[in-house]
Formats: sequence, C-alpha cells, structure tokens
Amino acid sequence: MFLKEFEVRWSDVDANRHLANSAYINFMSHTRMAYLSKIGFGHKEFEAFGIGPVVFYEHMYYFKEVFPGKPIRVSLEWKGLSKDGMFFEFHHNFYNADGKNVGHCEMMGAFIDMKKRSLTGLPDEILQTFMAEEKAADFKFLTKEDTRKHVRLPKDLV
Repeated sequence: MFLKEFEVRWSDVDANRHLANSAYINFMSHTRMAYLSKIGFGHKEFEAFGIGPVVFYEHMYYFKEVFPGKPIRVSLEWKGLSKDGMFFEFHHNFYNADGKNVGHCEMMGAFIDMKKRSLTGLPDEILQTFMAEEKAADFKFLTKEDTRKHVRLPKDLV
C-alpha cells in the first residue's frame, strides 16, 4: 500500500470549515500521480509513450470530518487492472493524524492514446511494471463490463 501525507490548508476547507469534497478529489489525484512517478511513470514518461490516465468515477464515502491544522494521509491500493492495462481500479483510504480511517474512495479509470483520444492498452514496459506491483488481497482482472457496474448507459452510447 502506498501512502502520501498532506497538510490540510485553509484553501482546502469549505464553508462548514471542514475538508471540502473537492480537496479529497485533489488529494487522491496527487496521490495517484506521486505513486505512478515513484514507480517510474510520471508525466514525462506518459508523454513519451503518448498516453494518459483518465478517471471514469470516484465514489467517495465520508466517515469523520477533517479539519485544518493536522495532516491527513491518503493511501492507494491496486484493486483491479485489465489484462491489457487499459482499465484500472484503485481504492483510497484517508487517515487522520491519529491513524483513524476517516474516508474511503473507490476509483476507476483507463488510459487513453493522447493523439487518437481513444482508450488504449498499455505498452508492455508499463504493463509489466504494473503487474509486478503489490495488489490488494481481492485484486481482480477487469473487463469492460466492470467499468459499467454503476451506470446504465444511454442507448446511443452502447
């Protein structure tokens, strides 16, 4: 499991003076990019391969409020990857300064070819690195059907 720590800034707080939902999204995105950079696939490498990650959904569950003044840690865990690397699923947990789990997110995305602007599988170099990474105990190989489990698509998009 990968962990990244953040300072909760005043700009991360909403009108209720707790961590805003947009800050959770930003912290997760930053955690994912920090993780990918750590394993050798940051912006520069993705640019060289002509691909980029896109988010399909982020389902957030809030357990406890988070306030400024103390750090928050965000975890990243591989929950799924398609055999060609096109689709991926991460779960994030949020931990307060006392180590208590204060939130959870299920996130799914895919990779796109930046020139064609369409979904694409991963080059072998990246796919092999991803496959070698630590995975969740309930990790599964994803299919296209897994990406649609939370939505009924309009007929003109099927």
